[in-house]
Amino acid sequence: MTRPVPGSPAIELPAELVARFAADLARLWPGDARLGLAVSGGPDSLALLLLAHAAAPGRIAAATVDHGLRPANAEEAAMVADLCATLDVPHATLAVTLPSGNVQAEARAARYAALAEWMTASSTAGLATAHHADDQAETLVLRLNRGSGVAGLAGVRERGMVPQTSLALIRPLLGWRRRELAQVVEAADLTPADDPSNRDDRFDRARIRKVLADADWLDVPALAASASHLADADAALDWAAAQEWQEGVTRAPMGLVYRPQAPRAIALRVLARIVTELDGEAPRGSAVARLFDSLVARQPASIGDLVARPLPEGWSFSKAPQRRS
Repeated sequence: MTRPVPGSPAIELPAELVARFAADLARLWPGDARLGLAVSGGPDSLALLLLAHAAAPGRIAAATVDHGLRPANAEEAAMVADLCATLDVPHATLAVTLPSGNVQAEARAARYAALAEWMTASSTAGLATAHHADDQAETLVLRLNRGSGVAGLAGVRERGMVPQTSLALIRPLLGWRRRELAQVVEAADLTPADDPSNRDDRFDRARIRKVLADADWLDVPALAASASHLADADAALDWAAAQEWQEGVTRAPMGLVYRPQAPRAIALRVLARIVTELDGEAPRGSAVARLFDSLVARQPASIGDLVARPLPEGWSFSKAPQRRS
C-alpha cells in the first residue's frame, strides 16, 4: 500500500515507511513548531525531505548549502529547490565560502553556521539531518582504525544542538539503513545527486563504506548501536570531568592548579579544559596524553603556550614567559 505525498499526487511512498518515520519524528519533535531540513540532494537527504513532508505536511522548511566545492553543487541545489516547489515546501539555497585548511572540517563548520543563520532568520525552531545507521557504523570503524578514544568513537545522538548555538538538532533516521532510504527515493521516481567522492578510494570513509557493503557477516545496526552506547559513555565522562574540575581545579596567581583524583580518562578531559581555558585553543588529544604522562612521571612539560609543572600536591599550569627579542 502506498500513500500520496501531500501536494504532489505523482509521488507516492510506501505507507508503512511513512508511518514508521512519523513515529520516529513524533518522538523527537512533538508539537507543531516548524522543523528545518538540511537537504543536499543526495539520496539520504532527499528521503528525509519526502518522508518529513508526507508525515508532517506544512510543518517543514528545507535548506541546501552550496559549498562551491564541485561544479555540480549549484545544479544539485537547484534540483532540490525545484522539488521543494513541487511539494510546496519553503526552500533556501545557502552559499558559503570555505577558508583554506581541512576541507571536510571547514565545510562542516560553514554548513552548520549557514544553517543556523537561516533558521534564525526564518523562525525555524529545529534542524533535522539525514544521518542514518550506516553513517554511524562507518564512523565507528573509521575511528577505531585511527585509534580514537571514547570521544572519537562516540556516535552522533538523536537529539543535540546545532554547533555553537542553542538551536535544536535532531536525527530521526538513525534507526534506518541506507538502502531503505534509497527505496524511498526510488518509490518517488527521483534521481538523487551523485557525489563522486563517496566512491573515491583516496578517502578513508569511501573505502570503509565499500568494505562494510561487502562484509555480510558484519551487523551494521549492531555497530551503530555500539556507537550510541559509546556516546552515552562519552556523556558520562564529560559529567565526571565536570565534577573533577569542581573538586580538583583551583585558581593560582599565575594560572591554575589541578589536584588529580580521577582515573586517566577523566583527568585527560580536565587537562584539555585547562589548556583550552588558559591557551585559548582546544589541544589535540595526543598532545594532552603526552602532557599527562609527563606529569605523572613528575616531569615538567609544555603544551601550546603553557608550561605545566608537578607540585607536591598536584600540577600547576601557567603561560610560558615571553622571550625578549
